[in-house]
Amino acid sequence: MSEQVTAEAAARELEAFLERCREQLAQRWADAPLFRTVFTVSRDEAVEACKAVVDALREVASSGRLEDVAAPGFDSVREQLGRMAASRAGSGFGPAQIADEAAGLRTAASELLRHESRTLSGGEAQEVLLALTVLMGTLRLVIMQTTVDAGERLIARQRLQLLEVATPVISLWEGVVAVPLIGTLDSARSQVVMEALLHAIVEQRARYAILDITGVPTVDSLVAQHLMKTVAAARLMGADCIVSGIRPAIAQTIVHLGIDLSPVLTRGSLADALAYALAQQGVEVSRGAAGANLR
Repeated sequence: MSEQVTAEAAARELEAFLERCREQLAQRWADAPLFRTVFTVSRDEAVEACKAVVDALREVASSGRLEDVAAPGFDSVREQLGRMAASRAGSGFGPAQIADEAAGLRTAASELLRHESRTLSGGEAQEVLLALTVLMGTLRLVIMQTTVDAGERLIARQRLQLLEVATPVISLWEGVVAVPLIGTLDSARSQVVMEALLHAIVEQRARYAILDITGVPTVDSLVAQHLMKTVAAARLMGADCIVSGIRPAIAQTIVHLGIDLSPVLTRGSLADALAYALAQQGVEVSRGAAGANLR
């Protein structure tokens, strides 16, 4: 029971220290790499950011939940810590390096606490210092957590951007758009393809949409399902969808798997699909020695 009282008393003393030394601690932290290299507009900006972190730590100390990364006090600075972590990560720092910078904040806080705790007995000062160490360790974990979360969000955004770049919608003719697919067609990419195609159909008032799978290495039941859904969605938007580029090997695979593509209009190549779409719009395509002629 006495240990519990001692821990509570140490937390209260730590809260008082953080409130009393808020300005001094913020001034010291403002020169630490974690803050100095992120808040570059002015030093005052870094000091204000440090004050917000000190206030958060004081709130956590007030709650007594020194080891809880989910303590409400951290909520107010979690977004700020995330921006800081993302900025450091963008400068090439890994989670371990950022965590070391966060751990460096404890040194400045401990030195200031030792100076301010001269009126306390040796045992009391040790308990408060231990409470500060625990609290700063929790802050380090929060910063590491936000660093990992920021990294995952960045990877997710980059992956989406790569998917969008890898699935361009091309306008081949007035009223005809095409999506040349290259590589594996998974669920995430299929969703991007569908959204991009439907947007192009509306924007360009396309009547025909071509999905060219010449660059898709294999077609299984899942890929076929994605194609069927895209075709159905295009039809709902008022466009006929043509699947082109089905190679002999893929055709055999589709037959062996028992996949029914009979509702889908198919053509052997992108050129054949374009010719069909143009013919449906009354544009004559004739092939001669010099190539195709349009009339």
